[in-house]
Amino acid sequence: MPVELLTGSLIGVEAVTVHVEVDILRRLPSIQIVGLAASSVRESTERVRSALTAVGHAWPRGRIIVNLAPAGLRKEGTGFDLPIAVGILAAGQSLPARCLSDRLFVGELSLSGALRPVRGVLSLALMARASGLKQVIVPEANGGEAALVEGLDVRVAGDLAAVLEHLVGKRTLPRARLSAPAPVSAALDLAEVRGQSLARRALEVAAAGGHNLLLVGPPGCGKTLLASRMPSILPEMTPDEAVDVTRIHSAAGVLPQGCGLALQRPFRAPHHSVTPAAMVGGAGLRPGELTLAHRGVLFLDELPEFRRDVLELLRGPMENREVVLSRARGTVRFPAGFALVASANPCPCGFRGHPTKACGCTPASIRRYAARFSGPLMDRIDLRVEVPALESHELLGVRAGEASSVVQRRVDLARRLQSKRSAVVSCRRNAELRIEQARRAAMCCPAAHRLLALAVDRRGMSARGYVRVLRVARTIADLDGVQSVGESHVAEALQFRAFDGAGGV
Repeated sequence: MPVELLTGSLIGVEAVTVHVEVDILRRLPSIQIVGLAASSVRESTERVRSALTAVGHAWPRGRIIVNLAPAGLRKEGTGFDLPIAVGILAAGQSLPARCLSDRLFVGELSLSGALRPVRGVLSLALMARASGLKQVIVPEANGGEAALVEGLDVRVAGDLAAVLEHLVGKRTLPRARLSAPAPVSAALDLAEVRGQSLARRALEVAAAGGHNLLLVGPPGCGKTLLASRMPSILPEMTPDEAVDVTRIHSAAGVLPQGCGLALQRPFRAPHHSVTPAAMVGGAGLRPGELTLAHRGVLFLDELPEFRRDVLELLRGPMENREVVLSRARGTVRFPAGFALVASANPCPCGFRGHPTKACGCTPASIRRYAARFSGPLMDRIDLRVEVPALESHELLGVRAGEASSVVQRRVDLARRLQSKRSAVVSCRRNAELRIEQARRAAMCCPAAHRLLALAVDRRGMSARGYVRVLRVARTIADLDGVQSVGESHVAEALQFRAFDGAGGV
């Protein structure tokens, strides 16, 4: 008789239940896996055969049929090895079928029968709890992340033999224990940045409200230095945010092996040669750079050097905070709530407007340089700041700027004010406010209203630009700890959109 047991499969960063049905027919010996299995799943037959032999079980005689349901869902990954091996033994009556119920099995088998870790175990454990399953059996190396799911009996095993003995009652697999958090790299301190008071202020505003920031200046002025200090002033992640980041990095296979919760906000800095699929995801429906930067920072150094088609892919995620991939097999949604920090030179040579170095770029080459990114993309960047070349007294001076810990306290206070407002406006960060939400949250005074109206009339500001100025002004008011947006807050927000560099940036 056919037997059935449960495992799971990833679709993006979410997990779905997969029913593994195994039957052994009295025909010529063979094995066939059906149910839209990818090559990585079909190849499991040889791993399973060798693993069963290694733990002392003979390969059943007859035709083995393995059905992975639902049949219309494509199955990928190596986590199907363990459930297929257990299912074959149960179908051959080497295991009682009753021991398979209310359990979820996941793990890759080596030829010797050892269990190897797989990606996405945290998502699978969350799915198992939501489905009402009582127990999950995972490889030892995945136990730390699976143990993050409360209210679920997670057992870990080092090899197939231990799993089989657990199922027949000869031994009990140990419960998963929380592993040490993922290592946190030492944060670079903002005090190391010399001068650049306007850029430092823009970095603080961007961190407080989750706004997008563009730094424009000549080579060596400190653009990359500033951007790399952004993580040091961001507030610590909440437990829900940490689980969210851990789940994404586990699904992408970039979570350090044997580690548990990810405590550090992501900081992703892809090279300008990155492809569209690597940026938004797509290879096997794995998360791309935009999703890996969720809850953190995406840094694009030398923005004009990125391919135009890659940059245009940013427009939707920057607005909607998610990536929507439509493929022949269906539609997948990835979270993409990142803050963009980008840098650019003012011209191809980088020295336009430099006090000592001459620029040899022609007006036509500057226009071509600026045309590498579109107006709609630039309209989605809240803060645009000129970062001038440092003067000698700034570069050689002994006085340091504010430390990251000081700035982080102000950022944390501003974020707390936004969290308190979230019950009213349904947004945790000011950068996510829609137009009506921004108006309610701003509570602008009459003078601030007049200044905004003047900016719209005289500067031809778009509706999107108006909302973004309002969001930034709200963040500046939060940094000041005041309830209502005033004229000075709007003026500073407009200042951050006044710069027109790179021939139109």
